[in-house]
Amino acid sequence: MRKWTPGQSSPPALAGGVMAQAIGRLGEQGFATELLPALTPLLPAASWSVYRTGLACQPALFLSASHGVPDTTQACWHAYLAGPYVRDRSLHTEAEGESEGASAPLQLCHITAREVPQDHRACVYEAHGVAERVSIVEAEGPESLFAVNFYRHQHQRPFSDAQLGDFEAWSPALLALVRKHLQVSPPAPPPVQPAWRERLQALHPGLTERELDVCERLLRGYTQDGVAADLGLSLPTVKTYRNRAFARLGIHFRNELFARVM
Repeated sequence: MRKWTPGQSSPPALAGGVMAQAIGRLGEQGFATELLPALTPLLPAASWSVYRTGLACQPALFLSASHGVPDTTQACWHAYLAGPYVRDRSLHTEAEGESEGASAPLQLCHITAREVPQDHRACVYEAHGVAERVSIVEAEGPESLFAVNFYRHQHQRPFSDAQLGDFEAWSPALLALVRKHLQVSPPAPPPVQPAWRERLQALHPGLTERELDVCERLLRGYTQDGVAADLGLSLPTVKTYRNRAFARLGIHFRNELFARVM
């Protein structure tokens, strides 16, 4: 994992065109979904998210979208909140402990899936086909941060040094753009919960109620331990229901479950 403070270099000319496209959608509903295609020449990410997290604040997901893959960013967020975020220090900055009102520098973070702790990697990265993340991080106080994250998925080539260099150059402008969009855009409506259970039943009418219970929670981002706690079952029992359901559906892994229902 790499962490560094962006330099003062000017963004390349190509970034100016990208920013112009994004500025044109400020405050509009399509801002999140159209930013990724515009950024592809600079950073070919398949999904992105903007959130606030930390033990001293209420975690909140402000924006997220995908490009070229099924959008599982909401499921990734719920999986992250199901446990990994409490122990995740990959985005935390040295500036979080500074006094209130101090100007905290931006920090850039770059991490690959193999560097993420096993439980976090399994339920967020591997379950949703994510392979790499680069982030713009701004500390908002002790144990509270605001992050703009871009994710490479497994079907894509690793980010190159040149792409990371471009990312560094335009990251302050992009952060300012995202902040301004959140200021001027109307409050987002509550997210519509996917009809996971109905989709599962359509895929295989023979799934039992308990198998549906388990699969539905896996799709919502629960770990198997979390499913066991929520349903009041033992972990071996949850694994049995999971294995039976996956056998009926002809799959072996959670990411295949997402692919089927999406």
